[in-house]
Amino acid sequence: QQTDREVRALTARNHTATHMLQWALREVLGKHVKQSGSLVAPDLLRFDFTHFQAMTADEIQKVEDLVNAKIWAGEGVAKQEMGKDEAIAAGAIAFFGEKYGDRVRVVKVGDYSTELCGGTHVDRSSDIHLFKIAAESGIAAGVRRMIAYTSKGAFEFLRKRTADLAQVEERLKASGGEEVLSRLDAMNARERELKKTIEQFQAKSAAAE
Repeated sequence: QQTDREVRALTARNHTATHMLQWALREVLGKHVKQSGSLVAPDLLRFDFTHFQAMTADEIQKVEDLVNAKIWAGEGVAKQEMGKDEAIAAGAIAFFGEKYGDRVRVVKVGDYSTELCGGTHVDRSSDIHLFKIAAESGIAAGVRRMIAYTSKGAFEFLRKRTADLAQVEERLKASGGEEVLSRLDAMNARERELKKTIEQFQAKSAAAE
C-alpha cells in the first residue's frame, strides 16, 4: 500500500517526464507534434500527440535515449509564476485542455523544455531515475498514443520483459536472445515449407477428383 507521499513522488516523476517526452518527440519527429491529451498517474504516463504515421523502432529508441540522457544529466526543474503573455513570449508551451488565468505557473526543465503547468513536479531531472516507453499506437486519424514508465515502474516493466524472455528461451530450448531469434527464423521457414507442401497436395487432390 503506497502512502500519500509516495503517490505524490511517483506522480511528480511521471509529470515532469511527460514534459520531457513532448520535447523529445518534437526533436525526433518535428515541431508539428503537439499534445492531444494525457494521463499522469503514479504507475504510468500516457501521452497522446499529433503525428501522421506510426513511429519506427529507431524513432522510439531515439526518443527514449534523449529523455534518459536528460534525466541522467541531473538538470534542475524550475517553477515560476509570471504573466501569461510574458510566459508565452518566453516560449512556454500550453498543455492541451488546461485553462489559464492572467497569472500562470511556468515549469522549466533545463534549458530545453518550458511549459505552462500547475501540476506537481520533481526538483531535478535525475529524480525520475529511468524512462522506458512501453507502447506506441494510433488512436485516431493523425493522433498517436504513447505509454511509458519511469523510476520503479520502468524497472518493474523491464524485469517482467526479462522474465517473459526467459520463458520463451525455456520453451524454445534456447540459451539466449540471439538463439531465440535463430530458432524462430527456423520455425517460420519450416512453416512456409509445410504450407507450400499442403497447397501442392491440395492441388493434386483437386486435379485427381
